[in-house]
Formats: sequence, C-alpha cells, structure tokens
Amino acid sequence: MAFKRRLKFDKRIRFQKQMNIVYILLFIVLASTGIGYAYIKSNLNINGTANVTAARWDVHFTNLNVTTGSVTATTAASITDPTTVTFAATLDEPNDFYEFTVDVTNQGTMDAMIDSYYISPTLTTAQKKYLEYQITYSDGLSLVNKQELKANTTETLKVRFSYIENSDKTNYPTEDQTFTISFTVAYTQADGSEIAVPHPVSFADDSWSTIVTAVQNGNTSNYNVGDTKTVDMGSLGTHTLRIANKSTPAECSTTGLSETACGFVLEFADIITTHRINPYDSSVTTPGYGNIGGWPASEMRTYVNGDIYNALPTELKNGIINTTVVSGHGSTSGETNFTSTDKLYLLDAKEIYGDSFTNQYNTAKDNERQLDYYSSQNVTMSNYSGAIKQNNGSNAWWWLRSAYSYNYNSFYGVDDDGCWYLAYSNSAYGVSPAFRIGVSVS
Repeated sequence: MAFKRRLKFDKRIRFQKQMNIVYILLFIVLASTGIGYAYIKSNLNINGTANVTAARWDVHFTNLNVTTGSVTATTAASITDPTTVTFAATLDEPNDFYEFTVDVTNQGTMDAMIDSYYISPTLTTAQKKYLEYQITYSDGLSLVNKQELKANTTETLKVRFSYIENSDKTNYPTEDQTFTISFTVAYTQADGSEIAVPHPVSFADDSWSTIVTAVQNGNTSNYNVGDTKTVDMGSLGTHTLRIANKSTPAECSTTGLSETACGFVLEFADIITTHRINPYDSSVTTPGYGNIGGWPASEMRTYVNGDIYNALPTELKNGIINTTVVSGHGSTSGETNFTSTDKLYLLDAKEIYGDSFTNQYNTAKDNERQLDYYSSQNVTMSNYSGAIKQNNGSNAWWWLRSAYSYNYNSFYGVDDDGCWYLAYSNSAYGVSPAFRIGVSVS
C-alpha cells in the first residue's frame, strides 16, 4: 500500500500513515562443470548478511515565518502539530494582508508527490471583489498534482490573504465577514509519474517549460537582461536567444505605443538566415511589393511567423504571446502607421538606438521605446557597436521592420558595423526576430 499524508492549514487534521513491508531476496549461484576424465569438484561458498532498513514516511511542516508588513494576527500562525498550521487574523482596511511561508520537509526515506490540493470554501463572485487568498510555492509557482518532494528535501510554501483595494466602494462588504478557510495539500508516495517543481535557476540552463512558467508567474529574479540561451531550430540550425527586455514602465500603457519593447522580450542575438522582405517590381503598386503595405503585408512577416516560429521548440512556443506591433509606412501608404498582431516580429530602429534615433522617414519612431538590453549597452546613433549581429561568425546586415517613408521600395536595417541603413526590399539580408513571453490576455 502507498504512503500518504495530508498537510493542512487549519485546526482539522487527518493523517493516515500506512506501513508496508519490503522483501528483498538475493540468489547468488555459481555452477561448475567437470573437466577431463577424473572427477574433480570444488565447492565455492559465499556467505553474507543483507540488512534491509525499514522504509520511513515522514512529511511534515517546519520553519514558519510571517511576512513583514502583515497585519498583527489575533492568533499568530504556528505549527500546532507536524501536519497542521493554524492562525487567525483580521483585515480591517483595503490593502491589509496576512502572509507567511512554511517549509514542507520530507525527512523520510521515500520520495513523495502531491496527490491532491484544494482550498475550501470557494469564494463567491461578490467575495472575490474584496478578498483574495492563495497558496503557492515561495517563488510564486503554482502547486500542481504529482509535483515531487524527494526524500531529504524541502519545499517552501507561501500562504497569503489580502483585502483587495477596489475603486468601486460598493463592492466592499457592509458588515464584518468571518471566513473559516482550509488549505489542504495531500502528499503520497511517489510512483514514477512524479514531475519536478520548475523552480528557475538560470536562463541558460533552465528548460523552456521552466522559463515560460517562471515568466508567467512573475518569477524572473534569476533571469537578467543580456542572459543568453541556445535554441535548436532543426534544419535552421542552433541559434542564440537573448533576454532583451524585462521592464514594463508606465509609458507602455500609452495609447498607440508598440508593445514590442514592453514586458519579457527575447530576441535572437545572432542571425538565423537571410531572406528578402518583399519582391520588388516598379510596375506593381499593390501591397506586398517594395515597401507598399509595410510590415503587415510583407513576405517577411509571413516567413517569420511561419517558418521561423514553427522551428521553435513546442515548450517555448507555448509561452509566446500575441504582441501589438506598430511599424512605419512607405511613401505610397498614406500618413498612418501600421498596427499588426504578431507572435514574432522584427525590431525597429528606436528600439535599438533609443531617443538618439531621429530620422524623420521612420514614421513609427514616436510609438516605440528602447529595449532594456540596448539601453544597458548604451547603444545610440554615435555608439552602435552593441547592435552588431553575426551570421555564421561574421558581422552581417540584418533587417528592421519599418518601411522608409521617402520611397516605396526600401526598409530600414542594421549594417555590419551596427549602424542603421536602408536597402531595397528584395535584398536578402539577415533575419533576427524577437517575441514576448507572458500570460496572454486575448
């Protein structure tokens, strides 16, 4: 029978401990065969004792710490027995909270895993407008069934109750409310189906699944702007992704601002391949030729969001969110910038060179911000070596997404010295896109 333990955060505890017996039977056999005509016999004996230590099941709470800033509890959170935490607190005003962390320690000899996890009671729609409670790992990761707790290891859980600030005061309760809340986490003996808890360690070494989960939970303290990680893209080869942005400043809420440099942005630090942006024929004036129709109508956009996107690992693609992309227009596209929604997109000049880029023929520059990476490298129009990218080890030109508004056949790009340049749309230059990871709101 399997071992199982429930850890509770209330006064009620049910703990079942079931023992089983492990039998180990060893056979060591040596066989000998007679040689020649005489009867020859040797007896080889091996004698020994095998001791089997009894399996021990011991999952319990240790080390409880109340978070600074919590309201003063009427009954301070404490471990009242090895598997139970109790507390009582009053939240008087919006923004009041009570929060603590507690370790779950497996001091047994057997690996454990989460068998079930539930919170009682479920808040009503009205209650959710002023009260929030949750239990997570200390770094914000969600608890999931089958997450492992190996023998002689510890995981730290975080419990938080919050009185929510609400602009509509009618959502607040008109009378005092009392909630008796129970969190229960049941651990059982691991059976081979357990999964690791995806705690982030480093961008270079973590799996894409761990990275995506960490970003979605806002747990990116171990990931830094400029960190890199290789990615296998099959027939397109192995390339390097770089954290280009982590911040979401207030300007990201500005109406009309491109989302391309807001939030957690990854860009290719090298050039994947070469490709034209569009075919060009001076006699053709329809979108998709030259710079007519800009980025949204381009062959490059289709290629990047098709061939390039599909070459990424599935675990990474699962975390890529839609991005509102603003890009500049050419001379035949009117006076309005383009807005598109993309998984992958090319960068633009303002995102690289910042406010130093003032060229009037990139009409999207006032709707963009500089990426954190290029800001940290102090990349400007007079200091642009930080914008150099390589193709197979050599400095190379790479495309940006905005059309050049002075004519109908050119787009912006970055040359092999890191400075911006202009080129005809049918030129095969470097492809080095970017994308965002996060929680999709669409």
